[in-house]
Amino acid sequence: MKWLLKYFRNPIGHGLSLALILMLSSCGETDQTEAEINKVAIDLQISRFDQEFANADAADIPGLKATYPYLFPEQFPDSVWVAKLTDTIQVELSEEVEKAFGNFKAEAADLESLFKHIKYYFPDTKIPHVVTLTSDVRYENRIILTDSLLLIGLDNYLGEDHHFYEGMQRYIAASLNKEFLISDVASAFAKKVLSYPRNRTLLSRMVYYGKELYLKDKLIPSATDAQKIGYSQEQMDWAKANEEQMWTYFVERELLYSTDTGLDRKFLDPAPFTKFGLELDNESPPRLGRYMGWQIVRAFMEKNETDLQQLLEMSADEILKQSNYKPKR
Repeated sequence: MKWLLKYFRNPIGHGLSLALILMLSSCGETDQTEAEINKVAIDLQISRFDQEFANADAADIPGLKATYPYLFPEQFPDSVWVAKLTDTIQVELSEEVEKAFGNFKAEAADLESLFKHIKYYFPDTKIPHVVTLTSDVRYENRIILTDSLLLIGLDNYLGEDHHFYEGMQRYIAASLNKEFLISDVASAFAKKVLSYPRNRTLLSRMVYYGKELYLKDKLIPSATDAQKIGYSQEQMDWAKANEEQMWTYFVERELLYSTDTGLDRKFLDPAPFTKFGLELDNESPPRLGRYMGWQIVRAFMEKNETDLQQLLEMSADEILKQSNYKPKR
């Protein structure tokens, strides 16, 4: 047991003073940047297809198909959509989405803020037309972002305890919460500007996800770290409390430059917990390799004057070396 506790301990509130000092020292610069971002002009169009379909009748189907042709596959006749208007599951989906989101005002404000930040850091980005819908809880495709469209399946954000999610694995249901919606949209954008590494090392993939999370630091600065990575606050506290021990684990076992793809399943992929191979695994949050990559990228950006575009092109090895990363004690 002593050996296990060498690597993992319960969350404690250490390191807060240093974090507060660093936050205050950068406050002025951050405020100035945010003031500039607030001045960015964008034309964000949001269409509530979910409400339009819920309030439609058979005579409205041709008009909806003309307005949203990408939502009506040609192989399905109108009779399919007419039947869906009164389908009990579809009706309940629409009712539950309406209860959860109502006029969508708060989410619309968050989306506008996100795309202002995107436009500031990536000026050539085209602002997509946002369309909300129900998707029969297809959570793997809850967010679809193209150059011109952003589709959001609102029925994938009703809260982990919603009865629609009964039978799902709990770690999946935990991600189906509206507090993660804007973070998921930011992830979808990050994947458009990030190239998945050709380098096969675990470090390269850790830093790839670290770059994605650092982009969220810039694009959704008002979100909590837990929201950015998809954790509960308790999981976030665990990760912060055990950062030093996790880094020791990766270094002592020489995992960073390993090309074993099985390490992705242990440390990077969605799962109930991270698989260190220790008795305390089931107490750990999932995807802790991504968390560690995030801290490496943050350490690098704190010590180097590098803009976002340069960061995205840099190799993981270069970022680690120049980060002088040392976990918080």
